[in-house]
Amino acid sequence: MCNDTYNLYPPLEPYHSDWLNVGNGHAIYFEQCGNPEGIPVVFLHGGPGSGCNPGQRRFFDPDAYRIILLDQRGCGRSTPQGETQHNSTDELVDDIERLRAHLSIQKWLVFGGSWGSTLALAYAIAHPSKPLGLILRGIFLSRQHEIDWFLGESRQFVPEAWQALLDYLPTPEQSEVLDAYSRRIFSADPAVHFPAARRWNDYEGSIMTLLPAESAGTPASDEVQLARARVQIHYIKQLCFVGHRNLLQEASALTHIPTRIVQGRYDLVCPPLTAWELRQAMPHATLEMIADAGHSAMEHGTRHALIAATEHFKHLLSNA
Repeated sequence: MCNDTYNLYPPLEPYHSDWLNVGNGHAIYFEQCGNPEGIPVVFLHGGPGSGCNPGQRRFFDPDAYRIILLDQRGCGRSTPQGETQHNSTDELVDDIERLRAHLSIQKWLVFGGSWGSTLALAYAIAHPSKPLGLILRGIFLSRQHEIDWFLGESRQFVPEAWQALLDYLPTPEQSEVLDAYSRRIFSADPAVHFPAARRWNDYEGSIMTLLPAESAGTPASDEVQLARARVQIHYIKQLCFVGHRNLLQEASALTHIPTRIVQGRYDLVCPPLTAWELRQAMPHATLEMIADAGHSAMEHGTRHALIAATEHFKHLLSNA
């Protein structure tokens, strides 16, 4: 299938979906779309906590790619939904590798955006012989200053969004936003945790795009919103279990893995400095800074660049 204009490919349905038991009571949902004999690619969603969605299948030529999406522990259709016990970055990396072996895939292309870019790098560092290439978007390395930006400093550009997050809390708790929301979201009382989870998720949703986004359709259920918020807060409070590491230094060893980085110039969730620093650490990588985009993968320029990247790897890996 040809995609000279780099539009999203048409909607498609999985030819296979299942759950993989990964231990400690967790089962991760995964699905396969496209060509069963095609180039294997694994899509790593963001969040942490978001889960995968049908639109993410459409970045890849279904005639050329064997497209594999998974919901990380506690996310989406994985079970138990919202579970944070035995849920860490190292365990997610192990899950990805376990899924690769389960599907009898020798090597695969790894595509990750936002938190998924962190996870893609952590996976490549742990298993450097397995990625055929890396496509990374909206780079996030979970360093303390990146968390501080997301939970406070971003108010310099979006004061109204930040104030809406604060307004949900009593004034004495507004100086401890993360802990205050954590107490509510992990409360056993649905009257407390459901509305708090929605307000928490609304904050990030309101700063995803450079220009106001069209409605995403029917809002997610209370249960999905709660699971997403619980997993995200669990990870943020631990600097996503990688904040103690120098991922830039570790990534500098990945010179054998072809890498393309796509970053929105006006990304208010994951500011572009991190993408620029990653490019300095990985000089063999290409960095495309999208002049008219924020954080979302679905903004026009970012979407165009991501599909161009999958087309690039389609030809590179087919020829190889």
